[in-house]
Amino acid sequence: MTVSHRRLRTFARAAALATASLLLAPSAFAQAFDAVRLYGVAPGTDGGLAGLALIAGTQYAGSDERRTLLVPLLDYQWRNGWFAGTGNGVGFNFASRPDQQYGLRITGDFGRKAKRSTVLTGMGDIGAKAEFGGFFNYALTHEVFISSSLRYGAGDRSNGLVVDLGAGYSTSLAPQWRLGVGGAVSLINAGYEQSYFGVTPAQAISSGHAQYTPGAGLRDARANLALTHQINARTAVTAVLSSSTLLGDAKNSPLVRQQTTVNGVLGLTYGF
Repeated sequence: MTVSHRRLRTFARAAALATASLLLAPSAFAQAFDAVRLYGVAPGTDGGLAGLALIAGTQYAGSDERRTLLVPLLDYQWRNGWFAGTGNGVGFNFASRPDQQYGLRITGDFGRKAKRSTVLTGMGDIGAKAEFGGFFNYALTHEVFISSSLRYGAGDRSNGLVVDLGAGYSTSLAPQWRLGVGGAVSLINAGYEQSYFGVTPAQAISSGHAQYTPGAGLRDARANLALTHQINARTAVTAVLSSSTLLGDAKNSPLVRQQTTVNGVLGLTYGF
């Protein structure tokens, strides 16, 4: 394996360990596609990852009620730059350099069901929507990376915009053990903020919450700690602990019962 290919694999592993296991976390549904993670496949080759993740989170962003899910993980990327899966959506990576990933993609916002909590009674459902956007990742060193993405289309009126900015560090503790740490923030526009944290006059009447009209700004900040054990060349188990804190107008929403939440993920993955 060349130095460039080793760097790509290190970069992909760092991104995966620091952030990937958070996808589809119940309290972080809106963060499910916060970064593109192309797992350790060198340019010009095909490859994928499949597995299961047991996720302990909360019912919605700002909830104090717990929820646990078992979800499948499946992502694949082709040698020509296309990729698809539960973690990355469907898109194209234009980069040919092993230390960069950038391109366009389509993802999904999972919405929010009012039946998840009595706090949401009278708020109505937020339907699932397609999101369109782009991404850029860069490996600063063999162990440090930055990630960014932009997604548009979420919310009641399909006009929600989310910009995610993150960074991570991954290092080997032993031949079969790896530690990853990461952090990220998300910025949102008024359309997204109103859909998920606002209360319209009609919703105020039906729900009993005070009317609330938030503006654009920071949604939250997140920190992750991940420990991975490489069982063999293709199979790994990863445990992740993540803390997320709502910020700006989001934290002052009448729907928020808990500004800071801690989530856990246990994932088993197989590379092919």
